Amino acid sequence: MKQSGFFDVEERLARLSGLGDQLEAFSRTEVFRPDSDGSKGGRPPFDPVLMFKILVIQTLNTLSEERTEYLINDRLSFMRLLGLGLSDRVPDAKTVWLFRERLTQAGAIERLFDRFDATLRNDEYLPMSGQILDATLVAAPKQRNTNAEKADLRAGRIPEDWQDKPSKLSHKERHARWTLKFTKAKRQDDGTIPSTDLAIPFFGYTSHVSIDRKFRFIRKWKTTDAAASDGARLREGLLDKTNTASSVWAKPFRLPSMLSIDGIMAEGDTAYGSKANEDFMEKQVFVSKVHRKKPHLKPMPRHIQKSNAGKSVIRSRVEHVFADQKSQTGLFIRTVGITRATMRIGLANIVYNMRRLLFLERISTTA
Repeated sequence: MKQSGFFDVEERLARLSGLGDQLEAFSRTEVFRPDSDGSKGGRPPFDPVLMFKILVIQTLNTLSEERTEYLINDRLSFMRLLGLGLSDRVPDAKTVWLFRERLTQAGAIERLFDRFDATLRNDEYLPMSGQILDATLVAAPKQRNTNAEKADLRAGRIPEDWQDKPSKLSHKERHARWTLKFTKAKRQDDGTIPSTDLAIPFFGYTSHVSIDRKFRFIRKWKTTDAAASDGARLREGLLDKTNTASSVWAKPFRLPSMLSIDGIMAEGDTAYGSKANEDFMEKQVFVSKVHRKKPHLKPMPRHIQKSNAGKSVIRSRVEHVFADQKSQTGLFIRTVGITRATMRIGLANIVYNMRRLLFLERISTTA
């Protein structure tokens, strides 16, 4: 067998580049470097940008800390992104977990997102042509709680039986909620389609985003429990006032009727098409492009049908963002609590914007 050498590694890396190594293009991460690493002596800490790159690798490949440590040691492409040689020390799983927790508890993910957004703006990818709002449900592991425990959680209380059991409390999800996810009913064997959609119980969180119409970058985002109203988020900082155009596209409604789940009555959610939102947008000098609802017990006028169809063509672009995130990063909450869920969704949003930037740069060079 031929003895391997340094140039063999270089040749293999060059071959990976020729095959289109996606990770090689993720080298633009110095923007995330902190002003100070806050080290206080002792063993030299790992470079924070290197550690953040590891979180990017985790997010892109849906990896646990243990699997991440193994694959960094195993894959040349991972080592190249991190700037590590075969003889360099690799952060272990515990170090990766502690770094993620440190960022999570500091609430740093919003600032990191804003740093990359500033980079986009400096590269002249300004928010343009209006914005599109939407939300998607993100699943979390289901909990097995008693009815009394569920009632306490809904009221914002910690169940009494959990208070003196810190180990149990740390593994209990207290912020995710149940809601109903609607999907189109499938065609029956006889060829008919049921007149009502299917309502599927869903447990987890909701990722709310606002993207710019021109470049389709995520510009604003927010994480809530799954039962939170989509529409109220519009008035809680989800609109981007720096967009060069004032038009706002969004869906008009989500839940069609009064339904009950887990003991909670879920009222029809008008999503973004409420009067409160329309008044808010008018006051903030935004132009609403939200779909018009069908009049009750009356046919939809033809001109409104045509208008809604035109709005749908534009609004549907935001669905590509969620499809990309769920196919590429396997968006799922495996941690406990909304703080960690926000970190997970925020990382997915940053990685989406990084991938989107690489795509736009690639097509601009080939045009």
